[in-house]
Amino acid sequence: MQSWIELNMTPNIGPRMAKALLERFGSPDGVFAASRLELEAMRLSAITIESILNREFAERALAELEKIKAIGGDIILLDDGNYPALLREIPDPPIVLYVAGDWENVLSAPCVAVIGSRNCSTYGKNAAEMLSRDLAERGLTIVSGFARGIDTAAHIGAIKAKGKTAAILGTGLDQAYPKENAKLREEILSNNGAIITQFPFGTPPLGENFPYRNRVISGLSYAVLVIEASEKSGSLITARLAAEQNREILAVPGNITSQKSFGTNYLIKAGAKLVQHWQDVVAELPSEIAKKILPPPLDNEKKRKQAELVPAGLSKNELTIWQALSTDDATHIDDLIEGSGLNFGEVNSALVSLEVKELLHVLPGKRYARRIV
Repeated sequence: MQSWIELNMTPNIGPRMAKALLERFGSPDGVFAASRLELEAMRLSAITIESILNREFAERALAELEKIKAIGGDIILLDDGNYPALLREIPDPPIVLYVAGDWENVLSAPCVAVIGSRNCSTYGKNAAEMLSRDLAERGLTIVSGFARGIDTAAHIGAIKAKGKTAAILGTGLDQAYPKENAKLREEILSNNGAIITQFPFGTPPLGENFPYRNRVISGLSYAVLVIEASEKSGSLITARLAAEQNREILAVPGNITSQKSFGTNYLIKAGAKLVQHWQDVVAELPSEIAKKILPPPLDNEKKRKQAELVPAGLSKNELTIWQALSTDDATHIDDLIEGSGLNFGEVNSALVSLEVKELLHVLPGKRYARRIV
């Protein structure tokens, strides 16, 4: 294990070069046994070659093992049997993962990444928390980048559902970044979540680290859900990486006048799946996963019989509106007012009550459809 950690710490060796070295020399030990000429043939920098030949990080690698042991964490190697299978499939997987918390349980479940703007709106925060909660309630692991904004809301949503979440860092495990998320870190760990990074202890939040972190976020996940992203958002970079990794790209639509929604609306226009409910996300997962979560499709006869069942405890106005709705087509609020004989206030009040009772779907443009119960 020491030589793996040592190779991961060697200057100017990222996942791509590490993979090339492992393919050439067979193992980290083989890399450190290589001659200068062999290393020069790999076009390594002079600094990197000297570091390898002198085993510059040998003692620090041993110290890393002591540090991870002291916090009760683990180090997963690329050739371990418990290395995440999806992450191993990407072109440049990290050769070492530092993990803390209940990582085995967290990573054993299907993962969905939820990412977005650091400077998010209330709408974005609520959407991230709601969708993450709903997905986590159904056994999926919510993966995000532990940044402020959408990432934070995603982790919180999973925790509120008493579900699984994994925070992927762009720093070492011992770094508090952002500082305001120190409490969230403890909540993740105390609620059986996991903290994961490819970076050694002491690694600060350098800008060049976060693209590597983003590769891990998408690499661990079957699908990447973007909730708010500006035109130059890092979330769009993660979405591009996800596409390169053959992951599903999904996005929550936003206000066309908001800069924070430019990225998500652009992704939808480019072919990303538009997401309104958790079911939209699950439907894009591999069929063997989706069918365990989604109810089986109803045939027309079963739909008709369920539509005939009248929920108990409805007021007169609620019953009137519920009966005016269809399970197949959406109805505009103006049509409900005209058809029911009720005024706007009465119809609106009944709709709100039916929504709270989860008896209808609220659709864009003040349209409503009956939920099959």
